[in-house]
Parts: sequence; C-alpha cells; structure tokens
Amino acid sequence: MISAKVVAAVVVPLTWNNILLPRLRLGLRGRTVAHAAFATGYSVALRGNPRWRSARGARYGLVAFAAVSSGYVVALTVPPIRHLLAGFADRSRTVGDPAVAESVDQGGVRVGDGSSAGGRSVGDPTARIGTSGVSSIRRPRGALDRDSAADDSESAVVDPVERVAVHIPIGTVYSEEMIFRATLDPLLDSVFGRRIGPLAAAAVFGLWHIHPARVAGDNVPATVAATTVGGLLFGLLARRAASATAPALLHFALNSGGVIAPLLAERGRPV
Repeated sequence: MISAKVVAAVVVPLTWNNILLPRLRLGLRGRTVAHAAFATGYSVALRGNPRWRSARGARYGLVAFAAVSSGYVVALTVPPIRHLLAGFADRSRTVGDPAVAESVDQGGVRVGDGSSAGGRSVGDPTARIGTSGVSSIRRPRGALDRDSAADDSESAVVDPVERVAVHIPIGTVYSEEMIFRATLDPLLDSVFGRRIGPLAAAAVFGLWHIHPARVAGDNVPATVAATTVGGLLFGLLARRAASATAPALLHFALNSGGVIAPLLAERGRPV
C-alpha cells in the first residue's frame, strides 16, 4: 500500500507549481525566490540528498554540459538550423506566451519583482525545460483557453542576461533538481523499485509542467510527454552519477543554450 508520505510527496509539488504559485501572482524575481524556497523546504522535509559536491556528479555533468553546448555551436554553423533557431528568438526575450508578453510591452519596463516603470511585465522563468525545444510545442492561438488573468500576467518581457544568470540556475535548475532528482526520484525508487520508480518520477516531472505550458500557449499533452522524456533523461543521469549535480549541469546547458542560441541565430552570427 502506498503511504501517505509518498502521496504527499507527489501531490504537493504538483499543487504548488500548477495551482498555488500561480495564485500568488508574483513577479519574476518573486517567483524565483519562491521556487527556490519551496524546493529547499520540500527536500529538507523529505530528507533529500542532492550530493552537490560529488566529483563523479561533476564529471558526468560537465561531459553532458559540453555535449549540449557543442550541439548548439554546431547548430549555429548550419544555415537552415540557424534560421530555424532564429524563429525562437522571441522566446529568449520573454517568458510565458511571447505574443501576450509583447502585447503588454508598451513603453517602459516592469521589473521582475512586480514593480513597474512604464508597463512591461515579467513572468516566470520556470515555464519549460528550455527554448531548445523540449516544450516549445505551440498550439494554434485560437486553441488558447485561458480561464484566469494570472495566465496573461505571467507572460512578459525579460532581460535574457538576467534570465540566464539568475532565473534559470535558481528558479528552474536548482529548484527542479532539488525537488525531483535529489528527493522525489530516490523516494519513488525506494517504493516502486528501479524499473517503475524512474517512470513514475518522470511522469510527475511531466505533470509539473501543465500550468507553465498553458501560460506559454503550448500544447499541454505534448509538453507533458516531452518533459516526461526529459525527466527520464535527467533521472537516468542522476542515478548513474549518484548526484543531482550531473542533471543540473545538463539542465542548465539545455535551458541557457535555449535562450542564447536563438538570439545568436537571429543576429546571423555563425559560431
């Protein structure tokens, strides 16, 4: 019989990311802080162990980071792929739905803590694994079915430098790796075994992205499926390296590259 602890370990993060956090209506910086605080508390409460200082984890992670980074570099040297990447440049400058973000971007900048200086709003950096394509699966604009103003409030223009330097590593990578690879994955492995556990953990990781996919205007089932595959990959790396450091470095490479590469492609700068 599945214990109440396991049920809570699964339900609490899904409720947090898909229901509670959106209702807080925080700015970008507020959401980053809230995510990090939640992830830390969740991991401490369930005795997660990320093993950040693992040399083995660092080695595996650096190899993965180098492989992904090299892939982006190669992609930018191939004209058709560079042209394709350039089409995602709007996502590098926004969070949530680019069309909505740009529609509210009228004269001035609203900074990430929710304060304003003329009208731009910034939303959540944690919306997807990366603009590299894991959940950049758009659905037709007519298919958008927003039922809350909170959806639009989370779509906004954001400084790519701040996003890569602060919000991706803290709001996305640290938070998600602490919740999943450092805590939930090992817990589900201990309950369901090494065959079912990884699948269950990856499925929860996929469901974690339901609300962010809606905000971004992405196809929700496709995004959940894609991020579930991503969760399997991150989990496999974490188990192989016995550390959350390895998937964290891979995660950061995917997300940061997904912001930087389209901007370079848009400028037509082969690397």
